[in-house]
Amino acid sequence: MDILFEFIGTAILILLGDGVVANTVLKDTKGSNGGWVVITIAWGLAVFVAATIATPYPGAHLNPALTLALFAAGQFSGNVPGYIFAQLAGAFTGACLVYLFYKPHFDREENPDNKLGVFCTIPAIRNYFYNFISELIGTFILVTGILFVAGASMTGPYPVALIIVVIGMSLGGTTGYAINPARDLGPRLAHALLPIKGKRSSDWAYAWVPILGPVTGALLAAGLYLLVHSIA
Repeated sequence: MDILFEFIGTAILILLGDGVVANTVLKDTKGSNGGWVVITIAWGLAVFVAATIATPYPGAHLNPALTLALFAAGQFSGNVPGYIFAQLAGAFTGACLVYLFYKPHFDREENPDNKLGVFCTIPAIRNYFYNFISELIGTFILVTGILFVAGASMTGPYPVALIIVVIGMSLGGTTGYAINPARDLGPRLAHALLPIKGKRSSDWAYAWVPILGPVTGALLAAGLYLLVHSIA
């Protein structure tokens, strides 16, 4: 049941998260040109909604990097491959639903970069080293916050949603802050497979950055967690 809700939660996360990007960047939507603040707040709310739905069951990770970090930190002993598969499948499904929902606007949109940007991240300035560092640091902040939130007076999806919002507003301008391999890889695969009118390549040369950057940052956060608890 927990793996099923990982799938459902991640699908909802991408439906709402990629959905706000579509609403903001595609042609002739009601939210056209809504801007970065709309996107960052809505992504935080998407995490809140998705995690709230999935939280009654063990998990609600919605992020392979987080699953690996929790496993490495000894905070998760479940089915790691099953969780990651569910997250990737959910992200792919959510992206397909966004395409279905906004199909007339994808057809009208003339800029292929905007179409790709609905599905996955595109760096503002392409520099693989610095793009990798951006994803590493952003995910390190996210996972550190999640691992140490247990000692705070406010726990659950709400503080995590706030972390997502501030990462987007403060650190998201370089790469679009994937900070989640499933969030980028699942929708990127959907972009590659869907019959999107006038689409460009899915930019697989960049795809490793939003996978390895978040995983590295998450594992470093797990290492910090273990270090702090070993000397406490």
